[in-house]
Amino acid sequence: METVKETTDIQNQPQTNTSLYRTVWRWHFYAGIIFAPFLFILAVTGAIYLFKPQIEGILYQDYYEVTPQNEKISASQQIEEVKRLYPDSAVTVYRPGESANRSSEVGIVNNDESLTVFINPYTGESLGELNSEDRIMDKIEEFHGELMAGTLGDRIVELATCWAVVLIVTGLYLWFPKKKPGMGGVLFPRLNRGKKTFRRDLHAVPAFWVTAGMLFLIMTGLPWSGFWGTNFQSMATNTGHGYPPSVWVGSGPQSTIQTKDIADVPWAAENLDVPVSDIQGFIPLSIDDVVSAAEREGVHPSYSIYIPQDKSGVYTISAFPPKAQDEITMHIDQYTGAVLTDYRYDHYGWIGKMVAWGITLHKGTQFGLINQLISLLICLGIILVAASGYYLWLKRRPKKDMGAPKTAGFNNTKGFLILLIAMGVLFPLVGLTIISVLIIDFFLIRRIPALKRFLNA
Repeated sequence: METVKETTDIQNQPQTNTSLYRTVWRWHFYAGIIFAPFLFILAVTGAIYLFKPQIEGILYQDYYEVTPQNEKISASQQIEEVKRLYPDSAVTVYRPGESANRSSEVGIVNNDESLTVFINPYTGESLGELNSEDRIMDKIEEFHGELMAGTLGDRIVELATCWAVVLIVTGLYLWFPKKKPGMGGVLFPRLNRGKKTFRRDLHAVPAFWVTAGMLFLIMTGLPWSGFWGTNFQSMATNTGHGYPPSVWVGSGPQSTIQTKDIADVPWAAENLDVPVSDIQGFIPLSIDDVVSAAEREGVHPSYSIYIPQDKSGVYTISAFPPKAQDEITMHIDQYTGAVLTDYRYDHYGWIGKMVAWGITLHKGTQFGLINQLISLLICLGIILVAASGYYLWLKRRPKKDMGAPKTAGFNNTKGFLILLIAMGVLFPLVGLTIISVLIIDFFLIRRIPALKRFLNA
């Protein structure tokens, strides 16, 4: 979005440049009007979620913290206490505390509810329970990822983030200095040129400074998306840049179940096929043996153990701690204790490693507090850019129309048309919306005079 002054400035440029400028500005304008609110929501929820460890540490202090004593009781004893308290429940996961003063967690399904029971590992005492649907940060994450609207919300979020790339590209073109003396309005706002100029600079200058960080957050968040992310993940696996066959010890898996269907695991392991426990009918291993195996194999202490729910199932050990290089997914035969799959960061292909680092940087955990603060600044910048863009539009908007620059068509802007096509190929949901916009424009907007005038088409 630019100032009125800049609108008149472009009249002296060659016709092709003028048409290109108007076309780019128009697409930037409408993309911003439609998707800026969603980017605002993503930035706010993302800024909050960055501090999940600190927030949950305060909210659930009574559940998390215990006083260290001499020795911890066994995992099986802790689980037996949970079974005593919830006799009709099914135990699904066990998570030992990663530090001496951290409680253990036992996940259960009780009366069709998913609960986490917190246990003092020194005394076996229950510290309380949390319903998975009541965790505040999980709600924030759900709102951030899918607007709490399921698949539809996921697609809207993906669409907004993909169109944000279009906003970045078009915004950089509009921002790029055009015969402006000095760096005012380019690298810093001009404070002595009047309110109109300042409003423009309040949007354009911060947008430039936040561009790289915003693009990074977009591209590291997309692997989680339901459409683009799923296809990207499948491509990484099918091209051999996902998990290699060497992660299986012995023969390959015999089931058709993927690890993401039975456990919460790192991104690179979600499509990992689950092996089966070959020897059935024997007495299953104790959970204590699985804990010993995890410690013996050097698994990061933040791991969780997913307990098999049928005779052919396996124990799944999953750890995706703050640092990407500590991630691990392991499957263990529930009867023999044999390690069937050992999949660690070092086994990832280059795409898996890149995404693993992107996720931990996106979540603000890879480098601790400094990572959180840098990401917070990016989120605050996005909030400022979205809000200032709307403020700029509301101040400049005429009473009788949207205030968009007049359409120039694609006759003199073939380069921009090629760019849109490229964006549509790279981000299919963007491509679908571009086609939809062009169809609506041709068959509806241009045929209704009032609508055409309002949208300045």
